[in-house]
Amino acid sequence: MFVAHQCGRWAERVRTRGDRLRVVRDNGRVLEMTREEFEELVAEALDRIPPELTRLMDNVAVFVEDEPAPGDPELLGLYEGTPLTDRGEWYAGVLPDRITIYRGPTLRMCESREEVVEETEITVVHEVAHHFGIDDERLHALGYG
Repeated sequence: MFVAHQCGRWAERVRTRGDRLRVVRDNGRVLEMTREEFEELVAEALDRIPPELTRLMDNVAVFVEDEPAPGDPELLGLYEGTPLTDRGEWYAGVLPDRITIYRGPTLRMCESREEVVEETEITVVHEVAHHFGIDDERLHALGYG
């Protein structure tokens, strides 16, 4: 089963069972942060994931993009792929799963650099959790919704 989860703290769009959307708050301005700075925040968030979990990550690539597709301008993150829990013997020779973190919506939503750091970490953990097969309901219960 191929799954696409589109997520963030205040915005979420799930294309599996049911389709729900909550709107991201727009703070009325955009924080200044270069793409390189934002990529570094994503890398730091990945580095904070415990090594015993990152060792289990398999066939997944993480990307930073400036903006999501025009149809979802408030999207913070997107997981596309086959979660580890759904992979079977048939899983071989496939392209890597893809996690994409979007800079523009995050910067428009947050009011300070500290909020960007926090939101980026939440979004990265949320998308990585989808790679492990954790659904949105459980992530919300854990505070990563």
